[in-house]
Amino acid sequence: MTLPGKPVNILVLGSGGRENVLCWKLAQSPLCKAIYCAPGNGGTAKLDKVQNLEIDILDFNTIKKFCHDQPIDLVVVGPELPLSQGIVDVLEADGIRVFGPSRQGACLEWSKAFAKEFMENVGIPTAKFVVSESFEKTEETIKNNWARVLKVDGLAAGKGVFVCVDEKESLEAAEKIFKQKAFGEAGNKVVIEEKLFGDELSLLALCDGVDLVPLLASQDHKRRFENDRGPNTGGMGAYAPVELYKRHEKAIEEQVLNPIRNALKAGKLTFKGVLFIGLMVSDKPYVLEFNTRFGDPETQTILPLLKSDLLEALWACTDKTLSKVKLEWSNNSSCCVCLVAENYPEGNSKGQKIELPEEFEDTFVFHAGTKVADGKLVTNGGRILNVVGVAPTMSQAIAAAYNTIPSVKFSGLAYRRDIARRALACPSV
Repeated sequence: MTLPGKPVNILVLGSGGRENVLCWKLAQSPLCKAIYCAPGNGGTAKLDKVQNLEIDILDFNTIKKFCHDQPIDLVVVGPELPLSQGIVDVLEADGIRVFGPSRQGACLEWSKAFAKEFMENVGIPTAKFVVSESFEKTEETIKNNWARVLKVDGLAAGKGVFVCVDEKESLEAAEKIFKQKAFGEAGNKVVIEEKLFGDELSLLALCDGVDLVPLLASQDHKRRFENDRGPNTGGMGAYAPVELYKRHEKAIEEQVLNPIRNALKAGKLTFKGVLFIGLMVSDKPYVLEFNTRFGDPETQTILPLLKSDLLEALWACTDKTLSKVKLEWSNNSSCCVCLVAENYPEGNSKGQKIELPEEFEDTFVFHAGTKVADGKLVTNGGRILNVVGVAPTMSQAIAAAYNTIPSVKFSGLAYRRDIARRALACPSV
């Protein structure tokens, strides 16, 4: 690795729980001098070494100027929107070091159709699919009685996926996308898929353009209500490690990670940053989707278990030295519960006062939809806080998270009460 001989300044772009935990972990590095988070949230505002900035993450010219004026040694891009609009291309063209994919690399996330075609071309197992740009073709495909999953092609903040139980529900989703224009231009094209059955896994992998290094696998809970009922959300909680991954690790390596590595080497894929791989495991692992940034709430779940220096690893991704990085993980378990507005995902909460205890035992509280207004911490989004319990066993981690929640207060606070419960069926917890 070619880190400078002095501590570095970092700019993290974003305002969610993912950015809070990234700042928290990066600040622990002895190689970190200062972190600026644009725009940040109420949690990043309280972290040592971290300062929030009132900069729009889509104002590339202002970001570029700040990077030169400060100066900034490394930019870490959190959300998908600036990646899809080519922020990495803009900054790198101006000589600024960035952790994240180019706009073309980010196409794996901002176009579901592109991602499916890539999987098909390199031999990664995925569900049978059809790409449609009209309600009529979508309706015809649904009535052929095999397609029950509809995915908006463009970015939809984690809410553009419909996993339907029957033809009626599938057609209602198609009408919402094409006729009601619920997702605007992002819904002008959809991927229609066969519904797969099995257990889902989230796997993040660092990539330097040459190699791929998987991080700790986790399991997300997308549905809004207990027992996986209700609408899909950006994520209601997650846990790690996952016994399911350990059982299928070899198959995932051979059937998913190796084809991606081979595509990188053959020039069929240009990518650096972090690749989020959404998996469904049944008779074999199938890839449901790719994201091209750190997952949320998966990042909040796994980074408290990372013993290695995150800054060294991200820096290595920017200069193709990832093979020199050896990541070390804690043997502890982690359970992350998202505290949300009661009307999430349809609505959010703004300006409600949040009460938090001064200290937490065996838990971390990462902020997502919060901000400081007039000196007070208030709500500012749909997902408000992430309560993460860390302990030697999963049952203890679950207890740590849920025992902390009653001490957190804001009007309309809601959460799922069954995060990580399925993990308790494993004998090791």
